[in-house]
Amino acid sequence: MTDRYDVLVVGAGPAGLAAAHAAASHGARVGLIDEQMTAGGQVWRQDVQHASPALARRSIGRTLDHPAIDWLAQTRVVTVEDGGLLVEDPRRARRLHYQTLVLATGARELLLPFPGWTLPGITGAGGLQALAKQGWPLAGRRVVIAGSGPLLLAAAATAKRHGAHVLGIYEQSSTENIQRFARSLWRWPAKAVQAMGLRAQLAGVPYRCGSVVRRAHGETELHAVDVDGPRGIEHIACDQLAVGYGLLANVELAQSLGCTLQLQGAHAYVDTDRYQRTSVDGIYAAGELCGIGGRDTARIEGAIAGHAAAGKTADADRLLQSRQHARHFADALNQCFALDPRVHALAQPDTLVCRCEDVSLSALDGYMDARSAKLATRCGMGACQGRICGSALAELGRFPRSGQRPPLFPARLSTLAGTNLSSINKP
Repeated sequence: MTDRYDVLVVGAGPAGLAAAHAAASHGARVGLIDEQMTAGGQVWRQDVQHASPALARRSIGRTLDHPAIDWLAQTRVVTVEDGGLLVEDPRRARRLHYQTLVLATGARELLLPFPGWTLPGITGAGGLQALAKQGWPLAGRRVVIAGSGPLLLAAAATAKRHGAHVLGIYEQSSTENIQRFARSLWRWPAKAVQAMGLRAQLAGVPYRCGSVVRRAHGETELHAVDVDGPRGIEHIACDQLAVGYGLLANVELAQSLGCTLQLQGAHAYVDTDRYQRTSVDGIYAAGELCGIGGRDTARIEGAIAGHAAAGKTADADRLLQSRQHARHFADALNQCFALDPRVHALAQPDTLVCRCEDVSLSALDGYMDARSAKLATRCGMGACQGRICGSALAELGRFPRSGQRPPLFPARLSTLAGTNLSSINKP
């Protein structure tokens, strides 16, 4: 296995798999890395109890079995170095060099604080999916799904498939928004079929619009939640709450590489051209990193990036119209599920916003920027490196998004000892 690649792809979700396969189809030597043990990303995470979708099996199989592709599992980028990336796997650290780089680093959930949100038994919507697929027992547990976006339906379907009693899905967007979006689905027939399939799986599960979880109750674990909706405050006894307010692009590596970012609301995504090229020569980006668009958009953009990274833009040209159609669907989603201002008012002064360092919302009063707050309170200095609290505080309008300093993830001292320390200390 080499440490030098014609095309290096970071992220093995739908976008990364498509990019790696497209580049390899032109004879490029491709490296594909991901921090997980198995390929597929979050959307195609392997389920220990149920078979993966046929599309996932085909995409993963054809990519990992390709002779021109090296699959580097459980490999995480630590920092950027001249001409390459310093990465770490469970056994060692190494430097990977590339001619062109494709970033397909995906997205994470937007988690917003509310009273009781740190109780055991509360996860993100996608977090619940991941736990269930990894074998976490849900059978017989009373589950409430809340927040915003189509991920709620997917999470509810996964929970039900694993034996949970799903008490309800509580969507913060209004009934009018959801109905308007549903009426537009004729423009994307495959999405309409997918939506109808999910609703069929969730037959009998209440779906309430205009509803938000205001408070979670419990001493040592979750016992109940208060949901504020059109019917007033509803107190629901439950064992599990999965709550997430959409997805955010994982832009940290792209930012470290100097790629230009654009803001959508309070959050950033990577700016690209028609061939998924970023502002940095030789670096491409695809999928959720370029704006939340879902699996189909990610696969198309990944293929465009892979063809272009291998120097075959004619093949990429054939996919441009499909990408435009897919991105129109993403735009419709974003409009439908825009966050209600009520969501921004859920956190109270004593609500923890940085759960890594136990920092409350009121502890941040008086600070003008994230750096000052961090120096005084340690907010954002925990294991997540501000990915949760920083995103939440940006959404709440407290502090604008701040920069990322290496290492990009917690790393072994032995790994850091072999780095160029001057690059680690760059602001």
